[in-house]
Amino acid sequence: MNSWADRIARFGDTSKLLALLANPDDPQAAAEAERLFWMTLASGWFTAFADPDLPDFVPAVNTHLNCIGTNPDFIYGTASIDGSGSYLLTGERGDGLFLLMDVTAGGLGVTDELGPSLGTLDFDTLSLDDEGRFSLLLSAEKPADWTGDWRRLDPATRSLSLRQASYDWGKGREARIAIERTDKAHRPRYWSEEQIAERLTALAAYPARLSAMAMGFIKAQRDKGLWNALEHDDWAGKGGVQGQHYYQGLFRLEPGQVLLLETGLPDTVRYWNVQLSDMLWNSIDWMNRQSSLNGGQAHIDADGKFRAVIAREDPGVPNWLDTGGNSEGAIMLRWNEASSGPVPVLRLIDQAELHAHLPGDMPKVSPELRDEQLRARRRAVQYRRRW
Repeated sequence: MNSWADRIARFGDTSKLLALLANPDDPQAAAEAERLFWMTLASGWFTAFADPDLPDFVPAVNTHLNCIGTNPDFIYGTASIDGSGSYLLTGERGDGLFLLMDVTAGGLGVTDELGPSLGTLDFDTLSLDDEGRFSLLLSAEKPADWTGDWRRLDPATRSLSLRQASYDWGKGREARIAIERTDKAHRPRYWSEEQIAERLTALAAYPARLSAMAMGFIKAQRDKGLWNALEHDDWAGKGGVQGQHYYQGLFRLEPGQVLLLETGLPDTVRYWNVQLSDMLWNSIDWMNRQSSLNGGQAHIDADGKFRAVIAREDPGVPNWLDTGGNSEGAIMLRWNEASSGPVPVLRLIDQAELHAHLPGDMPKVSPELRDEQLRARRRAVQYRRRW
């Protein structure tokens, strides 16, 4: 199946995933699913021609490719490598909250197969010079003359995935990273007709794979009946960051209802956030809507608790989580490197009674102030590296 017609047919087969929808006959749901299929096709282009001899960290998810629960606070990058090779990573750490690299025996790239995590590298464990620059060698053996940082590379490794976290979007220095293979001479690749056909055929099949992951996750949440409820998951070995507590579930709002999320905070925590996604596991547009909040953005009440209101319309409180016009969707909250994992509580209440459930000193957010805040948020997202 390497002809143009075969590839078009393979992409068309993605429509079989419509059966995963709660109501496949709903034209709006079907249209949004089709949009997901095209989005995952576009996302796949970043890795379709990945070359472990000429690796590059590419952002296969971002503000426009916001599938599989993209975290608004992260800048992502993924590179395909060969675990039998040697790779040099150089650059600047930046001043974000953290910079982590997951080393995996598989990946989500177009030509990758899924595989387990082989470990996570925290760039804060590396030696930095006075300007915050690092030099890290990954290889099977440490060269006798190498004086920089070195980590053993597992021969099963097939990809490296970066996550750079920031509370204060668009401010400070973001990381800058280059990767190169050092055990082979630098030779740009010429793609043969057969190789192009093979990669394009894999790309045509990619939407069925990635969309199935997203739609399957939401279906599993539906099957568990997690409406306005949360379950705990550590996502260990499944693409999550190690050392995190995840709380995930679904929201469902009837007209005139809001969902109040309330939680205490860990005594110590490196990073935390809460975010909303739609029923296809696309993160709701965080550039134009306050659909997520992190530990630097959130308002904390005088009693030390975090309270957020999940609502379709602005309730006039600081921690509004905008559902993007959706009456149903997904919730995810995570505590990273925390002294504990407080369990959030969800309460479905009538919007008219909301303020009776909030502290009396809860600040009010006027429409004018909200507009100002959203414009600032939009600018901050655009200041970050996304491509």
